[in-house]
Amino acid sequence: MRLAIRAGTLLAVAAALASTVSGAAAQSYDLVLADGRVMDPESGLDAVRHVGIRGGTIEIISGSPLEGELVVDVSGLVVAPGFIDLHAHGQDLFSSRLQARDGVTTALELEGGTGDVEEWYASREGQAVVHYGATASHGAARRLALGGREEAVRLAADLEQVAVMENRLRDELARGALGIGYGIQYTPGARREEIHRMFQLAAVEGVTNFVHIRYAGLVEPGSSIEAVHEMIANAASTGAGVHIVHIGSSGLGQVPTLLSMIEGARARGLDVTTEVYPYTAASTDIRAAIFDPGWRERFGSDYGDIEWDATGERLTEETFNERRETGGRIIAHIIPQEMFEFALAHPIVMVASDGVPFVDGNGHPRGAGTFARVLGRYVREEGLLTLMDALRKMTLMPARRLEAYVPQMAAKGRIRVGADADITVFDPAAVIDNATFEAPTQPSSGIDHVIVAGTFVVRDAEFVDDASPGQAIRRR
Repeated sequence: MRLAIRAGTLLAVAAALASTVSGAAAQSYDLVLADGRVMDPESGLDAVRHVGIRGGTIEIISGSPLEGELVVDVSGLVVAPGFIDLHAHGQDLFSSRLQARDGVTTALELEGGTGDVEEWYASREGQAVVHYGATASHGAARRLALGGREEAVRLAADLEQVAVMENRLRDELARGALGIGYGIQYTPGARREEIHRMFQLAAVEGVTNFVHIRYAGLVEPGSSIEAVHEMIANAASTGAGVHIVHIGSSGLGQVPTLLSMIEGARARGLDVTTEVYPYTAASTDIRAAIFDPGWRERFGSDYGDIEWDATGERLTEETFNERRETGGRIIAHIIPQEMFEFALAHPIVMVASDGVPFVDGNGHPRGAGTFARVLGRYVREEGLLTLMDALRKMTLMPARRLEAYVPQMAAKGRIRVGADADITVFDPAAVIDNATFEAPTQPSSGIDHVIVAGTFVVRDAEFVDDASPGQAIRRR
């Protein structure tokens, strides 16, 4: 009798489960991505599935076909979480559209940040192609504390001025800023005590510091190693997290040592992370403190490695000095290929673009092609890393960097039931970057569909006019 009851119970449970699955499959969804290769870095799922989306959320991932108001056949294509760029300076509409064509669904300004959180977010509301967010800018708080003077970047602050910075950053964090952003190499007047105080503030507020480190160079004192030591020491002594931006351009020939240092810090419980972009050139303003006298020795480079962005001209000592007086953007071909490849393949390193706004069609191609370049050149062609590892670096790892104190990010970077419908669909056999230093605004190829909050922003490899589903990402 007991066996009969158990058998009957099992049959009832099986019937109920079958009814639930059948009922789910019979439902109609707003959008169905049918028959695609679903790849989810969190669960490791890599299989042909049908994805049902309703109201901006992934409602079902099914092995059986689904019904929907719109069913899109994505057979032969990868269905991946939308790419999350933690380092996107290009926040204008033109730059955002190019990033969407590169598979990006969330683009955050975390290194530079903003000096006015409310104004920054308000200016994008209802107009954004992709999700957006920013840190509070240490540099902007510093200018405020030093009276807004042009030379503030090179001036040391007294303790009263440091307190002004702290108060400003605390207020901006209360308004939803995603942490504190620093360009320490651009503000050489910022003493170590000042930066340490900012880390103490970040620890109290429970946010991460996103830092362009103090030095990029091979010469002691003032080497990249010394600069990373400062970050690790601040993290250890305050308990604050730190994300070191663009390890390739900051580390140059010392990248393996820097990553070993970061690995060691992480193994001992410190919250230290980093990122890389897949190019051998950096980009900045020629007047930046980075190019103060001695830069050639620090970088192991020369004038001919510097390209004038507007014309493509390689500079000489004479033209470098002339342009430094007037200012303007340059492309600095200073990153050894083997160094950024070492970083890209390293398991703890994320992918981020450091894309800058394009001006009159000029700029660094990383703002248009970073993610397709990794997938096409370094996954498919070079085999430097697996497709799943590359996706993890572009989706899950960046989401996890923020989600401890930005709950919105816990629903991004995944393809799972309940996650946000931020999805990139691409052809792994065709995805490739087209942006070059000569033509930096050429959109990527092989990215067929990009969905932000359940809405297409790229459909059939074309940008969807007037699409603006991007939402604010803020600390709550």
